[in-house]
Amino acid sequence: MSSSRLETLSFCLQNVLADKLVSSSERLGELTISVHQADLLWTMKTLRDHPELGFEMLIDLCGMDYSTYGAEFGSTSDRMSKRFAAVYHLLSIRHNHRLRIRIFADDDEFPVLDSVINIWPSVNWFEREAFDLYGIVFAGHPDLRRILTDYGFIGSPFRKDFPLSGNVEMRYDPDQQRVIYQPVSIEPRQIIPRVIREEHYGESE
Repeated sequence: MSSSRLETLSFCLQNVLADKLVSSSERLGELTISVHQADLLWTMKTLRDHPELGFEMLIDLCGMDYSTYGAEFGSTSDRMSKRFAAVYHLLSIRHNHRLRIRIFADDDEFPVLDSVINIWPSVNWFEREAFDLYGIVFAGHPDLRRILTDYGFIGSPFRKDFPLSGNVEMRYDPDQQRVIYQPVSIEPRQIIPRVIREEHYGESE
C-alpha cells in the first residue's frame, strides 16, 4: 500500500475508532491495530459497515501464542503482558485497503474471544482451526469443534509448551482390531544446528 493511502487509512481509523484504538503500527506497507477484547464485536462491525472503511471481506484469522515471552499490550502507562491473541486479516475491495487487527485474550489460562461469524461467515473454519491448534475458544460459534486433529486429541499442538513429539501415539492393534492410543514411545530427539565433522570425513580410502 502506498504511503499516502496508508496515512489516509490510519487517519480514518483514528477518527472512527477513537478511544477504542489501543495501538497502531505500520510495517512493510501494512497497518496493524489492536483493541481490547471487550471492544472486539463493536470494532469489527464498525470496520465492516463504516462507509469510509468498508472492510467487507475477512480473508484470514490465525492464532498466536507468545508463551512466556509475552506481548506488550496497552497504553504506555498501563502495559500488560498477554500470551494468546487472534489476528484478523481484512480486505476492503471498495477502497483497496488491507488491515490486520490483533485481539489479545484477557485470560491466559482459558483464552476466550467473541466469534465474528455473524459479521463474516468466512471465519467459520479459521476460528475452528485456532480453537483446535491453540485452544482459543470463540464464544458464539455455532459449531466449535476440532478441524485438523482427531476427535479424541488432547491438548493444543501449536502452543509453545506442547512437546515436539506429542503426548500420545496411535496404532492399529490386530488383536483388538481397532486403532488404539498409547504413550509416545519415541525417545526425545536433540536438535543440533551444526555438526563439526572430522577432517576428510566421508572420503573414500
